[in-house]
Formats: sequence, structure tokens, C-alpha cells
Amino acid sequence: MTTDRIWSYASVSGYSEGLLLTGFTVAASDGTIGHVDRQVDASGMRHLIVDTGGWLFGRSVLIPVGVVTAVDPQAQEITVACTEDEVKAAPGFRTDSETLDPEYLAGVGDYYRSLPPRQATAT
Repeated sequence: MTTDRIWSYASVSGYSEGLLLTGFTVAASDGTIGHVDRQVDASGMRHLIVDTGGWLFGRSVLIPVGVVTAVDPQAQEITVACTEDEVKAAPGFRTDSETLDPEYLAGVGDYYRSLPPRQATAT
């Protein structure tokens, strides 16, 4: 996981500029989390809003793109460098207004930076 650039895709992630990720499945190291509901690229703090569906009682989570380890456009799947439990323990996400709150985003970034480092995988 890229910890110094939590809001940027790792160069080995397989992400290419302009790729639309909405609808892609999101997989943690130990299972599927959900799917990308929204992708935010414009703010400089790039992140994904992931709809967890029935998992976590339908809760949405904000995931900084720096934890993305692999993007497979053909399979429409994204892999992240964290476990389901780590995502569950992340700061809660309730409304889109939080994506504009620097304090909230700093807390999310700090949380994901604090996770154990994992290797990114090339696609």
C-alpha cells in the first residue's frame, strides 16, 4: 500500500487516467466488499465511495485510492490492500458533504495510513 500518497493510485495498480470505475466490484484481501458507487477524481484527494450492499447492513464506505493494489478493467474488479475487518473499522461515511470536509478526509487518510503495509500487485 502506498502510505505517503494515500490519495493517488500506485503506478503498478493498473489504473489508467480516465478509466471509469463505477460499478466495479471491490475485493479486500479476504473477500468481496461491494461495488464502486461513485469515483471522486477532481478534489486532489481521490477516493472511491463503495456500496457494501448487504454487507455491513448496506453501509457505504470511503476508500482512498492509495489502497488500490489492482484494477482489472476486463473483470471490472478492484483489489484493495486491506481486509474486510479493516474496512469495517474505518471512519464512518454518511453523506457526500463529508467528501468536502478536510478534517474528515484527514481522519480517513490517517486511518488507512496506519494499516500494516502490503505489497501492490502488478496487473
